[in-house]
Amino acid sequence: MGVEMDGSDPAAPAATKGGLPIVGFVDAPAFAAWLPGRDKTAAGAWLRFAKKGSGASKLSHREAIDCALCEGWIDGQAAPWDERFFLVRFTSRRPRGNGSQVNRVRVTESTAEGRMRPRGLREADAARADGRWDRAYPSSSNATVPDDLRVALEGGPAAAARFDGLNRSER
Repeated sequence: MGVEMDGSDPAAPAATKGGLPIVGFVDAPAFAAWLPGRDKTAAGAWLRFAKKGSGASKLSHREAIDCALCEGWIDGQAAPWDERFFLVRFTSRRPRGNGSQVNRVRVTESTAEGRMRPRGLREADAARADGRWDRAYPSSSNATVPDDLRVALEGGPAAAARFDGLNRSER
Protein backbone atom coordinates (compact mmCIF):
# COMPACT_ATOMS: atom_id res chain seq x y z
CA MET A 1 0.00 0.00 0.00
CA GLY A 2 3.04 2.31 0.02
CA VAL A 3 3.20 2.78 3.77
CA GLU A 4 6.57 2.43 5.38
CA MET A 5 6.51 1.96 9.12
CA ASP A 6 9.31 3.52 11.10
CA GLY A 7 12.45 1.39 10.96
CA SER A 8 14.25 -0.50 8.24
CA ASP A 9 11.75 -3.35 8.03
CA PRO A 10 8.39 -2.15 6.61
CA ALA A 11 6.68 -5.12 8.30
CA ALA A 12 8.07 -4.27 11.74
CA PRO A 13 5.70 -2.91 14.39
CA ALA A 14 5.36 0.85 14.20
CA ALA A 15 7.13 3.10 16.63
CA THR A 16 4.82 5.41 18.53
CA LYS A 17 4.96 8.90 20.00
CA GLY A 18 2.36 10.01 22.52
CA GLY A 19 0.29 6.92 21.78
CA LEU A 20 0.09 7.63 18.05
CA PRO A 21 1.87 5.53 15.42
CA ILE A 22 4.78 6.97 13.47
CA VAL A 23 4.37 6.24 9.78
CA GLY A 24 6.05 7.24 6.55
CA PHE A 25 4.66 7.13 3.05
CA VAL A 26 6.44 6.76 -0.26
CA ASP A 27 4.24 9.32 -2.01
CA ALA A 28 0.99 11.31 -1.90
CA PRO A 29 -1.19 8.55 -3.42
CA ALA A 30 -0.05 6.14 -0.68
CA PHE A 31 -0.98 8.60 2.07
CA ALA A 32 -4.27 9.46 0.35
CA ALA A 33 -5.12 5.73 0.18
CA TRP A 34 -4.32 5.28 3.89
CA LEU A 35 -6.54 8.15 5.14
CA PRO A 36 -10.17 7.16 4.35
CA GLY A 37 -11.96 5.85 7.43
CA ARG A 38 -9.00 6.43 9.78
CA ASP A 39 -10.98 9.10 11.64
CA LYS A 40 -13.17 6.27 12.97
CA THR A 41 -10.30 4.00 14.03
CA ALA A 42 -7.39 6.25 15.01
CA ALA A 43 -6.82 9.44 16.97
CA GLY A 44 -4.18 10.42 14.44
CA ALA A 45 -0.63 9.61 13.42
CA TRP A 46 2.81 11.14 13.32
CA LEU A 47 4.01 11.34 9.73
CA ARG A 48 7.71 11.08 9.10
CA PHE A 49 9.20 13.52 6.59
CA ALA A 50 12.71 13.60 5.15
CA LYS A 51 14.79 16.64 6.02
CA LYS A 52 16.24 18.64 3.14
CA GLY A 53 19.60 17.27 2.14
CA SER A 54 18.97 13.91 3.83
CA GLY A 55 19.00 12.04 0.54
CA ALA A 56 15.72 10.38 1.42
CA SER A 57 12.92 10.76 -1.09
CA LYS A 58 9.51 10.66 0.51
CA LEU A 59 6.14 12.34 0.64
CA SER A 60 6.54 16.12 1.11
CA HIS A 61 4.89 18.04 3.93
CA ARG A 62 2.94 20.15 1.41
CA GLU A 63 1.64 17.03 -0.39
CA ALA A 64 0.61 15.49 2.93
CA ILE A 65 -1.32 18.60 4.00
CA ASP A 66 -3.18 18.65 0.69
CA CYS A 67 -4.12 14.96 1.04
CA ALA A 68 -5.15 15.42 4.68
CA LEU A 69 -7.38 18.43 4.03
CA CYS A 70 -9.17 16.56 1.24
CA GLU A 71 -10.07 13.86 3.77
CA GLY A 72 -10.98 16.21 6.65
CA TRP A 73 -7.68 15.88 8.51
CA ILE A 74 -5.23 18.59 9.53
CA ASP A 75 -1.55 18.87 10.28
CA GLY A 76 -0.39 20.05 13.65
CA GLN A 77 2.61 19.95 15.93
CA ALA A 78 6.03 19.24 14.45
CA ALA A 79 8.75 17.40 16.34
CA PRO A 80 12.34 16.37 15.68
CA TRP A 81 13.00 12.69 15.02
CA ASP A 82 16.58 12.02 13.99
CA GLU A 83 19.29 13.42 11.72
CA ARG A 84 17.38 12.48 8.55
CA PHE A 85 13.70 12.89 9.48
CA PHE A 86 11.24 15.08 11.36
CA LEU A 87 7.68 14.30 12.44
CA VAL A 88 4.38 16.15 12.04
CA ARG A 89 1.22 15.09 13.86
CA PHE A 90 -1.86 14.66 11.65
CA THR A 91 -5.31 14.28 13.18
CA SER A 92 -8.92 14.31 12.19
CA ARG A 93 -10.28 17.85 12.38
CA ARG A 94 -12.00 18.56 15.70
CA PRO A 95 -15.68 19.54 15.39
CA ARG A 96 -15.15 23.13 16.54
CA GLY A 97 -11.48 23.64 15.68
CA ASN A 98 -10.55 26.80 13.79
CA GLY A 99 -8.46 26.43 10.67
CA SER A 100 -5.82 28.58 9.08
CA GLN A 101 -6.30 30.94 6.17
CA VAL A 102 -3.58 29.01 4.32
CA ASN A 103 -5.54 25.76 4.66
CA ARG A 104 -8.76 27.53 3.71
CA VAL A 105 -7.12 28.53 0.40
CA ARG A 106 -5.88 24.95 -0.11
CA VAL A 107 -9.37 23.55 0.50
CA THR A 108 -10.83 26.05 -1.98
CA GLU A 109 -8.24 25.04 -4.60
CA SER A 110 -8.74 21.31 -3.96
CA THR A 111 -12.51 21.75 -4.26
CA ALA A 112 -12.13 23.57 -7.59
CA GLU A 113 -9.82 20.79 -8.81
CA GLY A 114 -12.30 18.09 -7.75
CA ARG A 115 -9.90 16.46 -5.27
CA MET A 116 -11.95 16.91 -2.09
CA ARG A 117 -13.37 13.71 -0.61
CA PRO A 118 -16.83 13.50 1.01
CA ARG A 119 -15.58 13.87 4.58
CA GLY A 120 -13.34 16.80 3.68
CA LEU A 121 -16.25 18.50 1.92
CA ARG A 122 -18.48 17.96 4.97
CA GLU A 123 -15.84 19.52 7.24
CA ALA A 124 -15.48 22.56 4.94
CA ASP A 125 -19.25 22.96 4.66
CA ALA A 126 -19.64 22.75 8.45
CA ALA A 127 -16.91 25.39 8.92
CA ARG A 128 -18.68 27.71 6.48
CA ALA A 129 -22.05 27.14 8.18
CA ASP A 130 -20.89 27.84 11.74
CA GLY A 131 -18.55 30.73 10.96
CA ARG A 132 -15.19 28.99 11.49
CA TRP A 133 -14.38 29.48 7.80
CA ASP A 134 -14.53 33.26 8.23
CA ARG A 135 -12.60 33.13 11.52
CA ALA A 136 -9.61 31.29 10.04
CA TYR A 137 -6.39 32.60 11.54
CA PRO A 138 -3.59 34.12 9.44
CA SER A 139 -0.23 32.47 8.86
CA SER A 140 2.28 33.10 11.63
CA SER A 141 4.82 34.03 8.93
CA ASN A 142 2.66 37.07 8.09
CA ALA A 143 1.82 38.03 11.67
CA THR A 144 2.58 41.53 12.91
CA VAL A 145 2.72 42.83 16.45
CA PRO A 146 -0.45 44.80 17.24
CA ASP A 147 0.10 48.45 18.18
CA ASP A 148 -1.19 48.05 21.74
CA LEU A 149 1.16 45.14 22.40
CA ARG A 150 4.11 46.99 20.83
CA VAL A 151 3.45 49.99 23.12
CA ALA A 152 3.15 47.73 26.18
CA LEU A 153 6.43 45.98 25.31
CA GLU A 154 8.20 49.33 24.92
CA GLY A 155 7.22 50.09 28.51
CA GLY A 156 8.44 46.78 29.91
CA PRO A 157 12.02 45.77 29.07
CA ALA A 158 11.73 42.34 30.73
CA ALA A 159 8.53 41.54 28.85
CA ALA A 160 10.08 42.83 25.61
CA ALA A 161 13.12 40.60 26.11
CA ARG A 162 10.91 37.57 26.74
CA PHE A 163 8.75 38.38 23.70
CA ASP A 164 11.83 38.79 21.48
CA GLY A 165 12.92 35.28 22.51
CA LEU A 166 9.71 33.68 21.25
CA ASN A 167 9.60 31.97 17.88
CA ARG A 168 6.87 32.79 15.33
CA SER A 169 4.51 30.03 16.40
CA GLU A 170 4.82 31.01 20.08
CA ARG A 171 3.94 34.63 19.34
